[in-house]
Order: sequence, then C-alpha cells, then structure tokens
Amino acid sequence: MGLYIDIHTHSPSADYPTPASAGIHPWHAASGLIDEAAMHAAALIGEIGLDYACNVDREVQEHLFREQLSIAQRLRKPVVVHCVRAFEDVMKIVADYHLKAVIFHGFIGSKEQAAEAVKRGYFLSFGEGVKRSPKTAVALQNTPLENLFLETDENTLSIEEIYSIAAEIRGEDTETIINAITNNPNRYQHSTENIRFFATELSQKYALYP
Repeated sequence: MGLYIDIHTHSPSADYPTPASAGIHPWHAASGLIDEAAMHAAALIGEIGLDYACNVDREVQEHLFREQLSIAQRLRKPVVVHCVRAFEDVMKIVADYHLKAVIFHGFIGSKEQAAEAVKRGYFLSFGEGVKRSPKTAVALQNTPLENLFLETDENTLSIEEIYSIAAEIRGEDTETIINAITNNPNRYQHSTENIRFFATELSQKYALYP
C-alpha cells in the first residue's frame, strides 16, 4: 500500500508525507528576499512562478522567478510552480533551465496545456479545483499517472478526499492512484528519502510556511 502524498499544502501534517518547500511566491515578488539556506534545506523549491492576475509588476515577477530557477538548477532541486494566466510565459521561461523536475501545482488548465506540459516530462498537481471546473477535470482525466500529483494547498478538503475525487473522475480505484503517486518522486529522486522530509520538521526552523 502506498502513501497519501500531499505534494503541496499550507497546512502540513506529520500524518501525511508532504515535502517541505521554500521559495518566494509571485505575490511577494517585490520583497525579493530569497533565503538560500531554507531552499537548501527544503526538498522542493516553491512555490515560485508567475501570476498575471495579481497586482505585482510582471517584470519583477519574472526576474525573481528566473533567479529562483537558477538556484533550483544549481541545487538540483525540483520546483513547484505557481502559474495563473501565464502558462505560455512560464513554459518559455522554464525551458531555459535544466531542472530536476517541474511540478505545476494547483493545475487548472486545459487538457491541451496539460498535454504540452506532460510532453516535456513535467508533473501536474491537482486539488479541489477539479470539483469546480469541468475543463480541469478533463485535464486530470488525460494526465498519465506517472505525471500526476495531488494536493490540498489552502483548501478545506482532506488529502484523502482529494484522492477519492480524483479516482472518481479518472474512473480508477484510489489505491491505483495512491501507488502511482507514491512512486512518482522516484522519477526525480534516487529514493523516497526527500519526500519523507515532512514539512512540519523544517518549517519550525526556516518558517517555510507563513
């Protein structure tokens, strides 16, 4: 039996494997205060990216995004990408870097966008948004298991509920999805060691989660 991995959450719990992440969200791009010590300690760099729906200068966002991608490349860390109304630009920018893995968190795009990301070997993480958006549900249905993650982010549903919803949408049993997602970190790690670094353990030292 696999694990209920929650690849991205703002409420980490020792009950579920949640890799600690560190990075500056595009909403806070103007601060520019990168903590490389936290990034080095974390399993993932993120969430980082572009958000064209927020009131932050796009050039400032891109500069910080690129700076953090450079750090992720140097540290050989996977990145968790926040992408809102900026899919084409994010895809162009990320292509400039040699990254261990790219995980689009809270993916709410179309099946065509999902296919484009999967073609590059990127991962897509889905959350509660699949309940509200038929377009996103179709993208989830068409995402290969080997490119799939699930998450709670800031939502009220538990990770078990997210897995159950995903299984129903995909027409698969929950255990199949659990086992696939448990194995997916092995596609960019040599073992599951980093995925077992619970976010709660590192957040106390580095304040990785505000």
